[in-house]
Amino acid sequence: MPNTESARKRVRQSARRQALNSWRKRKVKASVKSFLSAIQERNVAGAEEEFRKVVSVLDRVSSTSTMHRNTAARRKSRLAQRLNALRAEHAGG
Repeated sequence: MPNTESARKRVRQSARRQALNSWRKRKVKASVKSFLSAIQERNVAGAEEEFRKVVSVLDRVSSTSTMHRNTAARRKSRLAQRLNALRAEHAGG
C-alpha cells in the first residue's frame, strides 16, 4: 500500500497509463488481425485498404510512449512484405 501522497499519485498515474497503453495495443492488434484475414482470403483490394488502416494506427501509436517507432516500422515492413507477396501472386496467377 502506498503511504505517501506522491506514491498514491504514482499508483493513479500508472493505472491511467496502463489502461491507455492496453487500449492502444488492442487497437493495433485488431487492425493487424483484420489485415491478416484479408490476406488469408486472398483479397488484394481489401488487404490494401486494411494495410492503410494498420499503418495509420501504427504511426499514431508509435508517436506516443506506448510503442517505439522502430518497432512500428518493423511491423509495417513485415506487413508490407505480405501485401507485396499477395500482389505478386495475384499478378502472376
